[in-house]
Amino acid sequence: MKIRKAKLDDALGIAKVHVDSWRTTYKGIIPNDFLNNLSYEQRTESWKKNIAREDNYVVIAENKEGQIIGFADAWKRDNNAVENSGDLTSIYLLEEYQGKGIGKKLFRELFRHIKQLGYGKVFVEVLEENKTRFFYEYYGAKLVKTVQIKIGGKILNELIYEWNNVDEVIEKI
Repeated sequence: MKIRKAKLDDALGIAKVHVDSWRTTYKGIIPNDFLNNLSYEQRTESWKKNIAREDNYVVIAENKEGQIIGFADAWKRDNNAVENSGDLTSIYLLEEYQGKGIGKKLFRELFRHIKQLGYGKVFVEVLEENKTRFFYEYYGAKLVKTVQIKIGGKILNELIYEWNNVDEVIEKI
């Protein structure tokens, strides 16, 4: 298993993980119609743009065969007005690779990059019913706000967490 910075030609592999992991992670949370209509092609175009952004740090996890099995990214969201802060915007793994420490490695790589940028605080947004929130809590994220969002016509609670000390998170990883 290898963790590395994403390249533009990784967009399709990232898109496949994105779509497939959403379908397993959010089954029973987000309406099936929405999940079934997710498209590799649409997500590929979106990931090409994400990877090309200079302010977005995208990393991937590859298995021994070189297949992308997970990804993560971090940048400062446009709506983040907090000085000296950034956002962990995603960590996704194919279901069969979850629980093997790969997410932790992606998480560590993002926090190392965030530290290099000099950010002191990091935010993450996660759906209340997504069990990944417990991973974030384990590594010290504190709930700061709950907002309601609509996905596929369904109103969901989105939790906004904050880490106040990047160094403490890196030490715990």
